[in-house]
Amino acid sequence: MRTDVVVCGAGVGGLAAAHALGSLGLRVLLVDKQAEPTTAAKGEVLQPGALKILSEWGVTRRLQERGALRLSHLVARDPEGRPQMSLEYDRLPGEANWLLAHDYPAILAALADGLAPTVDFRRGVLVRGPLRDGTGRICGVTLSEGGPDHDVHAALIVAADGISSRLRREAGIEVHRQEYPHRLVAFDIHDAPPTEPDFSAYVSGRGLRLRYPLPGGRVRLYVQTAPDELRGLDKNGLLRWTDRLLSEVPGLAPLGDALPAALDSRQALPVSRFLAPRLAAPGLALVGESGHTVHPMAAQGMNSSVCDAHCLAGVIGALSGDLTPSGVDTALRAYESERLPNLAHTGRTSHNAARMITDLSWAGRTLGRRAMRHTGANSRLRYTVMHNMAGLGIHELSLLDRLHQVGLLPDPRARQLPAWA
Repeated sequence: MRTDVVVCGAGVGGLAAAHALGSLGLRVLLVDKQAEPTTAAKGEVLQPGALKILSEWGVTRRLQERGALRLSHLVARDPEGRPQMSLEYDRLPGEANWLLAHDYPAILAALADGLAPTVDFRRGVLVRGPLRDGTGRICGVTLSEGGPDHDVHAALIVAADGISSRLRREAGIEVHRQEYPHRLVAFDIHDAPPTEPDFSAYVSGRGLRLRYPLPGGRVRLYVQTAPDELRGLDKNGLLRWTDRLLSEVPGLAPLGDALPAALDSRQALPVSRFLAPRLAAPGLALVGESGHTVHPMAAQGMNSSVCDAHCLAGVIGALSGDLTPSGVDTALRAYESERLPNLAHTGRTSHNAARMITDLSWAGRTLGRRAMRHTGANSRLRYTVMHNMAGLGIHELSLLDRLHQVGLLPDPRARQLPAWA
């Protein structure tokens, strides 16, 4: 079998790549090893940069029609719920100056429903490995669909097969994953009382407690824990743990009656970060978590995957149908050149934002709390951080900005917007 593109993996990155490449009129085979979409608590908040792309694709409209919630602010709060730093997204330029929240399966479905007729989407298909031509260039994949393995040749292979990507390893692209010293435990809280329409990160003595609303009167709560903190706890132990959580963070007290019912459905998630040194090999592009992952606190991972797909389609579209090996590989070099600096910046932004709240060392807590407080009181820095996190462009903080951020130097421009804004 021969096609133009094979996309391996149907998470947000893979579906976005299939959507973008299929809209160019290319024949795309999209495969995923899972027979059904994942229901993991992940990728539920979309940033303005990704929403701008998804609006062009009609995905934003579908999500809103299916109950997605607009969130107007990203807020860091003290345990009582008082704002310490508020990023007011409605101050950003453009039409999509807000966050959008929906369940991960709903986001996958909205992407899948907009696939072009030239996209062949198959589930329950295992990718055995890449095919190579006489020069060693990747030119296809071997697939297993329940019968004998068969080969599919294509001008481009897109690896969207996740953090442990087999295709990335087979292409010889090594990554160094850095594990955070904590986990995040996710709770899906039903019948919760109404909460503010924002993405709220509570800063506690034991780290991050992250809360935001979801459709259907639900609330997502992430709690930072030690790796083995909940291991071996029986029902009574979990209830005592919940009582302690609520006593330490009174701002979450309104969830107290509904939280115990969510204990049995909790998901404990390891947290890591990495950026691959390369995003392409001859014939192969990495998209989404096969090429990078970040701490979820800053809501960047899924959004970066959408931007990967949009960029890849842009460079492939510029070929005007010239899908020769040399043409495709030239486009892949352009893709890597454009995306790597953006992803490195996103990684730094996400890591710094996460460390501000999750670092429980004395130095980390002292610097993190100071940075949060001084950034929250500085309009110029706050707008820059928000613009960067929204995915609307890169504006690096200078060394002088960092000194302002931790309160070591006063900022005479603190009440102003950045000059570039």
